[in-house]
Amino acid sequence: MSGTSLDGVDAVLADISAAGAVQLLRTHYLPYPDNLRELLLALHTPQANEIHLAACAANDLARLYAEAVIALLDGVAPASVRAPSSIRAIGCHGQTLRHRPADGYTLQIGNAALLAELTGITVVSDFRSRDIAAGGQGAPLVPAFHAQALRHPDIHRVIANIGGIANITDLPVNGSVRGWDTGPGNMLLDAWIKRHSGSHYDRNGDWAASGNPHPGLLEAMTSHPYLQLAPPKSAGREQFNLDWLEATLVSLNLAIAPTDVQATLLEFTALSLCDAVQRECKGTQELYVCGGGARNGALMQRISVHLPKILVETTTQLGIDPDWVEALAFAWLARQTMHHAPGNLPSVTGAQGERILGAIHPAY
Repeated sequence: MSGTSLDGVDAVLADISAAGAVQLLRTHYLPYPDNLRELLLALHTPQANEIHLAACAANDLARLYAEAVIALLDGVAPASVRAPSSIRAIGCHGQTLRHRPADGYTLQIGNAALLAELTGITVVSDFRSRDIAAGGQGAPLVPAFHAQALRHPDIHRVIANIGGIANITDLPVNGSVRGWDTGPGNMLLDAWIKRHSGSHYDRNGDWAASGNPHPGLLEAMTSHPYLQLAPPKSAGREQFNLDWLEATLVSLNLAIAPTDVQATLLEFTALSLCDAVQRECKGTQELYVCGGGARNGALMQRISVHLPKILVETTTQLGIDPDWVEALAFAWLARQTMHHAPGNLPSVTGAQGERILGAIHPAY
């Protein structure tokens, strides 16, 4: 998994039973080189010679994914288990450059054919396109996995995945599973601190905690049209980016300290998520957070404040480290594809029906 945060590659080795139960065996994280991160960020907007640049970036990503797979399998005992022939498939999400379901397409790059060639392992990729072809949003896809692995028969749970974009999965005791993107997660927080201090992320939210949310800026942010849309819906850098933030700041014509902007961004992330839970997930008893946002103590504290009647924890309490939930989800989605089983939930994405997702690139 490599997501909107553009931080690196999360790789997991998973054993999935015939019944779909998932066991996490091993993990590995490989950060993006700075030059690749900057290129991928630049490719989110139109560039000169962008087709060539995107194709080269896809090849670089495939090599990095292969490096992550090799490191993941290195040292696994016995040796026969780490042999390529013992791995059924790699589920590779790829790196999103465009997500435009309203225009009928989404684009995740990563050259899955090259990844299969470099590893000798079958690769499943391009999970989102089939759902969009069926009239869906193509995202989020992780709710199907959340429903499989984290649903409780007697407790109404919500799973909040806070990566670059934040999304929630509503798991009621009775009724359909629902899920959608609530707004920005870490994406704007990371971009703002990178601009002002050079850091790739705000560790534990400490920089945000040193400032104070600006009421006028927060009000302007919460008026974003995306937040008014009813689910199913999905978002990305197209809706929430530094250009939008800067335009909002200019429109206010106020001098706001960088730390106060960061504090406001953190509050906006918490508030947009919690408003969605309160408005759309009536009766929620427990909320479990995964993704990088689970490591942001200031953000977790604000979510707890906004949801005082709901237990707020991380997925550690459910037996899965928050850092690896999304990568596990795409391992599970790859298994669904290999078994010719659907991977989407129409109640989440709005697709016309269940679909088998992904393109399969055989090992040989």
